[in-house]
Amino acid sequence: MAVTEIWLVRHGESTANVAAARAEAAGADVIEVDHRDADVPLSPLGREQSRALGQELADRGVDDVPVALWVSPYRRAQQTIGIALDAGGVTEPPKRVDERLRDRELGVLDLLTRAGVQNRYPDEERRRQWLGKYYHRPAGGESWADVMLRLRTVLTDVDRLEGAERLLVAAHDAVVMLAVAVCLDLDEPALMAFAEDHTVANASLTRLHRDGPGSPWTLEEFSAVGHLDDDEVTEHSGRKDDARVE
Repeated sequence: MAVTEIWLVRHGESTANVAAARAEAAGADVIEVDHRDADVPLSPLGREQSRALGQELADRGVDDVPVALWVSPYRRAQQTIGIALDAGGVTEPPKRVDERLRDRELGVLDLLTRAGVQNRYPDEERRRQWLGKYYHRPAGGESWADVMLRLRTVLTDVDRLEGAERLLVAAHDAVVMLAVAVCLDLDEPALMAFAEDHTVANASLTRLHRDGPGSPWTLEEFSAVGHLDDDEVTEHSGRKDDARVE
């Protein structure tokens, strides 16, 4: 028995997502939040999204085959999958909380809007525009390439899993996007082209499949949100630092 499917879930809308959208709309420099990133909880809408996700997981038969669950240590991801499994009446699979699944770290740019970065760290903004998101590493933070490196070590562990055919992962938008990039072996141009047209929505489901160990992964579904009503779909994509700006 080996893992042949990975189901990637992004957390539901968080209170920091809401605060960031509010700060961007107001043209503020700083995003006002009450928690460190690891402790940010879901918003009320995020909890509703998580319940809808749970029903979707149940309807799809997430536990029709042996399942393992890997979760980011961040509160919003753990809340999302906990609420989802409870709402769907799905028994929690064997769970591993893995720090390598945490969200991308932004270092000195954390809690700053696009305007805030331009106003407070103009040299960093110029570096970001020149290098692009794939390679730009803000002081104290991570580039996309850095996050991909830690995800490569996570995905190596998939072949060591015993007793599971499906891996359910609850994490963050960057983790979902970059796990797909690692599995599909996307280089910088291919990944940036894919990211230009694809965003990981809150409480979305992304699925990868392979025939067996050593076989290539294929993308079966990306950021599916059919379980959410139109007014429940939120993206909060962080596109403000996606790519080089000419």
